[in-house]
Amino acid sequence: MAYDSYRTLRLENRDRVLTITMSQPEKLNAVGERMHEELAQVFTDAALDPAVDVIVLTGEGRAFSAGGDIEWMQKMIDEDGAFEKTAAEGKRIIFTMLDCEKPIIAKVNGHAAGLGATLALFCDVIFAAENAKIGDPHVSVGFVAGDGGAVIWPQLIGFARAKEYLMTGELIPAPKAAEIGLINYAVPRDELDARVDEFVARLQGGAKKAIRWSKMSVNIALKQLAHSIMDASLSMEALSNKTADHQEAVNAFREKRDPVFTGR
Repeated sequence: MAYDSYRTLRLENRDRVLTITMSQPEKLNAVGERMHEELAQVFTDAALDPAVDVIVLTGEGRAFSAGGDIEWMQKMIDEDGAFEKTAAEGKRIIFTMLDCEKPIIAKVNGHAAGLGATLALFCDVIFAAENAKIGDPHVSVGFVAGDGGAVIWPQLIGFARAKEYLMTGELIPAPKAAEIGLINYAVPRDELDARVDEFVARLQGGAKKAIRWSKMSVNIALKQLAHSIMDASLSMEALSNKTADHQEAVNAFREKRDPVFTGR
């Protein structure tokens, strides 16, 4: 499988383990238009690659992913059809992750926010550095958590906690995230690589087909939920894309100030 067309993701296959690294460290791996396009394709390519048994998703530098790129957000406000394209890609990201038979392991090396958190939480097993924080602050930029957060958070921590965190956008320290079941493990930063490698080796030493099909059996219910929720949640996110509060949040980010929301 040729991966040389990817520009914002770095892909390395070593011993049948494909590591997908979000590689925009100067932007804390915030997802822009090109990375979003590539994320919508990469899990299909990895699923079809006969030389891959396990996938590891991580970020370059000090963050896993800081969420959405602010300039891309402005483009989605300004250009007709831009959010429609983004929504279609957003569905492909989630469903290609869920449809991929190969185990996907999240190695959360730093903060995972917004879409970054969604990417991590839709992985099959999630390891995070103890200094990382995980959260979905869509509401902090006047956005609905439409890209998958409304699907996965309630399944991991229950509806009451999920609504609390999705309505406030609070970032959760990795040890607490592990304690409440949002992620599997919070480990010291200098042990993260070794712990993920150890777990991957355990999977590689197991019965490959049984592991894959067990994953797919569990994912049946998640796919049903995603199909029933994501069209509506993305439609509501599209509505929020045109609100005055969202534009205010984008302006405030650029001007390095707190947004003043008016409910419009």
